[in-house]
Amino acid sequence: MSAIELEPDIADEVPWSDFLTDYDERHLIVYMRLLDARAAGASDEEMVRIVLCIDPEKEPERAQSALETHLSRARWMTEHGYRQLLRK
Repeated sequence: MSAIELEPDIADEVPWSDFLTDYDERHLIVYMRLLDARAAGASDEEMVRIVLCIDPEKEPERAQSALETHLSRARWMTEHGYRQLLRK
């Protein structure tokens, strides 16, 4: 298993796979922080600025794409990816 990073580099879009990826393993904390922020009612702008460290005013398209794909992957992890993680 790859090391979980506290502040990993954020891709514009999450590399998608039906299997757990190295990117997923390195970004587990990002996924958890996004899910926690969403549950707490954080705005998209707050999540992008604080969790993804992207300035949505300077990079609006990148911010939106990164947020959508990372949240989608975070949800995938809660439904499917966690099983693969536990097997490791």
